[in-house]
Amino acid sequence: METRKILTICVVAFGLTVWQYAPIVGANTWDIQPVDTAGDVGSSTSVALDDMGNPHISYYDWTNDDLKYAVWNSVTSSWDIETVDSGGNVGAATSLALDGAGNPHISYLDLGNANLKYAAWNSVTSSWDIVTVHSTGNVGYDCSLALDAAGNPRISYYDGTNYDLKYAAWNSVTSSWNIETVDSIGYVGSNTSLELDSAGDPRISYRDITNADLKYAAWNSVTSSWDIETVDSTGAVGIYTSLALDSADSPRISYQGSTGKDLKYAAWNSSTSSWDIETVDSAGSVGFYTSLALDSDDSPHISYSDQTNYDLKCASWNRYTSSWDIETVDSTGSVGDYSSIALDAANNRHISYLDSTNADLKYAFFDASCKFLLVGDLDDNCRADLLDLALLAGHWLIDCNADPGNPACVPKP
Repeated sequence: METRKILTICVVAFGLTVWQYAPIVGANTWDIQPVDTAGDVGSSTSVALDDMGNPHISYYDWTNDDLKYAVWNSVTSSWDIETVDSGGNVGAATSLALDGAGNPHISYLDLGNANLKYAAWNSVTSSWDIVTVHSTGNVGYDCSLALDAAGNPRISYYDGTNYDLKYAAWNSVTSSWNIETVDSIGYVGSNTSLELDSAGDPRISYRDITNADLKYAAWNSVTSSWDIETVDSTGAVGIYTSLALDSADSPRISYQGSTGKDLKYAAWNSSTSSWDIETVDSAGSVGFYTSLALDSDDSPHISYSDQTNYDLKCASWNRYTSSWDIETVDSTGSVGDYSSIALDAANNRHISYLDSTNADLKYAFFDASCKFLLVGDLDDNCRADLLDLALLAGHWLIDCNADPGNPACVPKP
């Protein structure tokens, strides 16, 4: 029993250490830099990270009406920038994804012909393979790209001729695109965001323009049909949707409630089989160009534009306080439109966006790793807190009720 007393004293002493050092955190800040300043560039950005955490960004060059692509070169510590497609007025509404080998794939709008296009880097020929996916009518608006486990592209987009939500999937067997209408009830399908679940089935968030609602469509592999539902119908909502799936394949959606110009967030609650909806930020005219990513704990992080102050902002769910931490990322001039967020393996945030004042593509990176060696910080979160105390207890305290055979557990006389 003396052993238990000593261990208890150690834990109490550690608790005092936690109390003493809890206010000390790492000096973490946003690193902001221009990516491309050649002409009027940087709208329609989309960012993705490779396995090394290097950012890749697709975007539109307004000056030359081209689709462009930038990737961080960790060897030269600079951005490698190239034009992907310059055939006419192309490159709006870009959506970027990386395959298993780290090769970039981009869906985008051919504005000149109102067509949906797709570009994929061919590592064999060291060039871009570019194809037109859909050219019937005015199509390709608000496109969103995802790749399945085999690297096959899937694209959701808006059909501006029929006012429908469309979906295109590459069929590797027939070497052709399978195109279908997902929702055609009223004017629907703008502001699309696509994700694939763990089975490779598509999920899409989008706006019902007719009713000004946020909607969600999920492919049902059992019925071979789309399950469609209204997520939020309170006021005029559903602009700038961004979809992410958590570790249980439950959908989360960030979007703007256009009635009050608020940033909103909807999360599927599997326990109640309903949507939990909340307002994240209502301070002014906010919630433009939302982009959502989930960290390793399924906590949401949302980048967006505050058009009252013309700032880039980021809202992150704080699981310790059960509240949103909202911060201004960049406030130099008019910035933050066309934001796109991605998280690396260490949950560091990476955001691409437009600097409207200078017509430049910009990039912001937040390094959340601890910059200091902190006494009592066992889980390396730059805080000595109760989680560290629990970690210590879980590893070192002896539970004699659960483990009566432990040599340290001596029966009472």
